[in-house]
Amino acid sequence: MLPRKRSMGKILIANWKANPATLQDAEHLFHAEMKATKKFPQVTVVICPPFVYLARYASHAAVELGAQDVHWEDRGPHTGEVSPLMLKELGVRFVLVGHSERRALGETDEMVNKKLKAVLQNGMIPVLLIGEPEKGPARSDYLIDQLTRDLEGIDADGAKKILFTYEPVWAISTNPGAQPATPEDALSAIHEMQAIISKMYGFAPEVLYGGSANVENIAGFLSHPEICGAVVGGASLHADEFGRMIDIVAQL
Repeated sequence: MLPRKRSMGKILIANWKANPATLQDAEHLFHAEMKATKKFPQVTVVICPPFVYLARYASHAAVELGAQDVHWEDRGPHTGEVSPLMLKELGVRFVLVGHSERRALGETDEMVNKKLKAVLQNGMIPVLLIGEPEKGPARSDYLIDQLTRDLEGIDADGAKKILFTYEPVWAISTNPGAQPATPEDALSAIHEMQAIISKMYGFAPEVLYGGSANVENIAGFLSHPEICGAVVGGASLHADEFGRMIDIVAQL
């Protein structure tokens, strides 16, 4: 059996993306999800709102604060970017890195690598998302290539601080022709990821799942010990549904 990194418990990361459109709606959603979180302290809940709302929630202890993206420089002439130092000052603890939607806009593995290093250097936890665009036999090549390039120059101590996430792009419901992934799909890919990382660093991490996780499928994925949590997109915009997901995960 591969040596395994110690578990931090089950974790749900709410990625609001470019939602909600108004501060009033954001306030309602945040406080509803924070209320649901307080009922189940055994589940770590991270909320990743748009950058413009981050400062509003910096002082709330019931949930962890996360960012959807980051630049790799602490400061400088980078119009429109948000630096890791700025996020750290706001109390952000988790940062999504390498999300498929960022990669689709042109983010390269070299950029992902720089962001990972910047997040680690600023004492925050990177949530690294990787996964293949199409379901099929090329998955292994994608996982090996992404992990090798994204982790270049990162030592074992740094790698142990990363939350690795399997994000099959073909399973994301907002993509054309999306196909729902099964827990078996995820486990197969995660076992490959664990083997690759173990070969690189000597440990096999638990891995999050991120491919249209919702109230209907969350138990199927997170009931497996290899899957320690989920990055939740659309379902996290509905407080009732996300609250039920927290409840389900708390019972596992």
